[in-house]
Amino acid sequence: MITSDGEKKGVMSFEAALEMAESEDLDLVLVAPNAKPQVCKIMNYGKYKFEQAKREKEARKNQKVAEMKEIRVSTNIGDHDFEFKSKNARKFLEAGNKVKLSLRFRGRELNNMKVGENVLNKFVEDLSDIATPEKKPLLEGKTMFVILTKNK
Repeated sequence: MITSDGEKKGVMSFEAALEMAESEDLDLVLVAPNAKPQVCKIMNYGKYKFEQAKREKEARKNQKVAEMKEIRVSTNIGDHDFEFKSKNARKFLEAGNKVKLSLRFRGRELNNMKVGENVLNKFVEDLSDIATPEKKPLLEGKTMFVILTKNK
């Protein structure tokens, strides 16, 4: 039995504990039901639940969810386009997001997949100071992609 000020009263009957709680106009809450003997505490249960909900809400508000940003490139990407998309990827990574670089093969480009893999590897190399790839470039259907995450 624990009182509302945190003082340990020791082992007592349920009726005596309930009587103490009612005399203080508070609730008797079972804190540790599996312990031998069971532990009860005198508290304002409504206030406790409210504060617990407030703490959980604050924790959810401070939580940062990493988004996945996708950048699409082609096998014959120009230098300016490469620099522009690389700069955007860097911005996304610095904001704490993951970046998915995807390259779609069209028509005869499927015969020369090495060119597409080289383009993705060039992006990975350019962003290697800030990010690391989760896996090497993967081919899924007609799309090759690589996912980059920010370095710790």
